[in-house]
Amino acid sequence: MPKRLRRAALTLLVTGLCTAYIVWRIDIGKAAHELAHADYGWFALSVAITVGSVFPIAWRWQRLLAARGIHDRLGWLTRAYFVGYSAGQVLPTSLGGDATRVVETSRRHPGTAGSVTGSVVVERGLGAAATLLLAAAGFALAVGRYHVGGYLWLELAIVVAAILGGVVFFSRSARRPLAATVPLLRRLRVERPLRALYEGVHGYRGHVGLLASLFVLTLAVQAVRILGIWATGKAVGVDLSPRPYYVMGPLLFLVMLVPFTINGIAVREAFFVSFLGQLGVDHSVAFDTGFLFFLVTIVLSLPGLAIVAWEALRGGR
Repeated sequence: MPKRLRRAALTLLVTGLCTAYIVWRIDIGKAAHELAHADYGWFALSVAITVGSVFPIAWRWQRLLAARGIHDRLGWLTRAYFVGYSAGQVLPTSLGGDATRVVETSRRHPGTAGSVTGSVVVERGLGAAATLLLAAAGFALAVGRYHVGGYLWLELAIVVAAILGGVVFFSRSARRPLAATVPLLRRLRVERPLRALYEGVHGYRGHVGLLASLFVLTLAVQAVRILGIWATGKAVGVDLSPRPYYVMGPLLFLVMLVPFTINGIAVREAFFVSFLGQLGVDHSVAFDTGFLFFLVTIVLSLPGLAIVAWEALRGGR
């Protein structure tokens, strides 16, 4: 079977399994009723938090690019972010949007593909590090208080894996053992792009102060974004404080990065049903929380769609 067909079959399988889990767990009629009577003021707050967070992270990207000698306007980089979010609606997860930003920015600055890719990977690294610090805090908050089983140990395992990844990319002593993999990577024909990626990320090793300040910014943005998830729960009457969402949020951000399905459809909602269900939330209401969060991501993509449509019309003229 061709690779593309295998990927499509796997996507359909995962989507089907997650959909079956959701249908098994929820009362569709009750879920529809709760959505119809939701407090959309809380939903508007979630949208405002999520859309508003784009501007500081676009500024973060501008600083990372400038550190590699690539200078661009904040307005255009914000535009690239919104277009990337729109692309993420039809490409596998938010990584599809990242690829869109890399391609557009590399075309805008010829000969900088490696550095642009490195800046985006470092962005993801900062986001992952902030997410994992929140996960560690969530782990500490949840032990003995919230019964979410294996999710806690999954967070702990991801924290350890992230630390190892940081050592691989930024430690000079790791270069020698990594060099031993070059012959294998050449046989697999991936040595050149992986080398460019590694050098693009490793180049930030000399910008410790910049990375530290941007990490603090990223941590603040991620913490506020989790309140956006909490607000979608409040919209459908989930009576939980923000605290358990700081256990759930980091895992959700990581789930949304893995290309299980297009835009995380069904996987995201199944995660909400599973996690919130273990905290005593009705499964139908937990599904509604996930569905509203999906609608937030749709609203986030609308500015990018408007930008693309406007540029197409202007180009046509």
